[in-house]
Amino acid sequence: MGSEFSRTLSLLRQERGVSQRTAAGDMGISQALLSHYENGIREPGLAFVVRACDYYHVSADFILGRTLSRDGSMFTTEDVLNTAEQGSVLQGSVLATLQSKLLTSALGMLFDLLGKLNDRAALNAAAAYFGTAVYQMYRRFYRAAGGNESFFAADPAVFAMGAGDADMKLSESRYDRALRLQGEKKAPFPDCSGEALSAGYPGRCQGLTQVLHGADTRLTERTRE
Repeated sequence: MGSEFSRTLSLLRQERGVSQRTAAGDMGISQALLSHYENGIREPGLAFVVRACDYYHVSADFILGRTLSRDGSMFTTEDVLNTAEQGSVLQGSVLATLQSKLLTSALGMLFDLLGKLNDRAALNAAAAYFGTAVYQMYRRFYRAAGGNESFFAADPAVFAMGAGDADMKLSESRYDRALRLQGEKKAPFPDCSGEALSAGYPGRCQGLTQVLHGADTRLTERTRE
């Protein structure tokens, strides 16, 4: 079944906040056997997979790593064509439309969660971070397309030296500080568990999970290079 199953099985238990002993007992197996499953030492049979899906309230596709949606749904080309504006699909690629949809869903959820926290500093820092990210991507595209750099006020030399990266890092630092201060004040953060997000954002949660999974995979691969 691969390492994805073992990792997901372990994360689901931790997310639920139960020990291996408790989870094993609830699913009718020994703690030692569950430990083997979670560490990829042994592969379970179909009966256990079904039992685990029922116990954690997820689909088999999710626990097997075939989709990032807990209910087993996947984004398909038809999903994009049915939900995106026709012009954007016809004038660009379906892949570009899908990527835009995923990021829009992820960012929409993030800012909605930040809005519930009601912290202006965190919201402004997040907006500045993503604003500069878009600025950098577009400016590079504009330049490659033959656009005149005088369109932008920031000096090309300063931009080339990483001014955008520095600005994003500063925004990230301010964002982190704002959230840390909220934590110190015991502010009521919204529930970010998978079940809560799926229930609160049924139409957008998959976009966030796919964006997170993609970034997490890239970062994991970087550490192995």
